[in-house]
Amino acid sequence: MLLALLLLAGAAGPPSETILRRLVAETAVAQITRIDPAWPEAQRDCAGLVRFTYRTAFKRLDPVRASAGPFRDASGKDAHFADAATMLAGTFVPIGRGEAARAQLRSGDLVAFAREDEGGAPVHHLMLVVRPDDPAQEKTLVVYHPGEKGAAVRSGRLDELVREAPRGWRPVPENPLFLGFYRLKEWTP
Repeated sequence: MLLALLLLAGAAGPPSETILRRLVAETAVAQITRIDPAWPEAQRDCAGLVRFTYRTAFKRLDPVRASAGPFRDASGKDAHFADAATMLAGTFVPIGRGEAARAQLRSGDLVAFAREDEGGAPVHHLMLVVRPDDPAQEKTLVVYHPGEKGAAVRSGRLDELVREAPRGWRPVPENPLFLGFYRLKEWTP
């Protein structure tokens, strides 16, 4: 049933990729109105949202991968847990930082930033992209957890983030804190 709906909607990509992207997006958006109690409270931050949405999607679509570990460590080995930096290095690949990459974003892709904490250590922030089937009718969203304990999952329009966010949170090449847009490795040629 879900596959038929996706095909009717004109979604691009192989069926398993299309379905996984849809499941990641649906899971992320659902956290905005009510955080799923299956998402461990101790892991409720931006990387935790990415882990939870992908883990949930893989459990439904590819239980074998989910049980083996849906993420990859920096050496490419299966992992059940990966922090933001490890996910960016092992599970996802950069697809660019500019307008051309932004135009190619699809649900399940990431927007990544890095800052230094007070001690000089890098602190990463990830946002999930949720792109509608018909971008002409609806705008592309980013869904993210701000990282504070007890905080709600938030969303906003990607185009507003580009223009109106504080400079350090704008996903534009001129922002040195913006690492780029990222995609699951197996979705890239």
